[in-house]
Amino acid sequence: MTVGIVLVSHSAKLAEGLAELAGQMAPDVRIVPAGGLSDDGGLGTDYDEVVAATQRADSGDGVVLLYDLGSAQMTAELAVESLADPSAAVVADAPLVEGAVAAAVAAQSGANRKAVGEAAAGAGLAPDLAAVEASADDGGEEKAFTLTNDVGLHARPAAVLVRSLAGFEADVSVRLGAREADAHSVLALMSLGARQGDRIVVRACGPQAAEVLARVTELVGTNFGE
Repeated sequence: MTVGIVLVSHSAKLAEGLAELAGQMAPDVRIVPAGGLSDDGGLGTDYDEVVAATQRADSGDGVVLLYDLGSAQMTAELAVESLADPSAAVVADAPLVEGAVAAAVAAQSGANRKAVGEAAAGAGLAPDLAAVEASADDGGEEKAFTLTNDVGLHARPAAVLVRSLAGFEADVSVRLGAREADAHSVLALMSLGARQGDRIVVRACGPQAAEVLARVTELVGTNFGE
């Protein structure tokens, strides 16, 4: 089971399209769109639809709801309050698109409801692309790779990488030129703008650093499953 996600939007098409996008990165997560008015399909939010979507999204590990505009937030919060167990769901204060992607990947990686909500909220912050300050004494290992897949480290490959690293006891970063991103963040990886043919350096520190580099070698070698 994984944490479920509900996308509350004034537009049914927006919610459905975003659910499809996030679902590409988190195939095992229940991502349920709740957009538009149920009676005529017009723009707006429907309390009953959001409640039903929240119930459908819950597989036992709880639900995180995201919303697009102010009134959608109110609808989402009312829906959570009406649940038999309101503590089973939380409304995340996060940008809808980026938050949905971050939450979906976190849920796919097995994060709990609190962590999934935090991942969504963190998507509203500027990606941490730090300047490289290499240290020879930190015990880390690194390896260079040339990306050969068609889209580089864009949405789906970045999500695959993040999910693959979730179980390892290691801090991992990816460097492109003079910028370095946290390899546990889909949005940070995407912000690097790494494309086909680019040379990246993956650095891992921790007890399973060698295993991390072996796993990344496998992913790059198979073009992230594309």
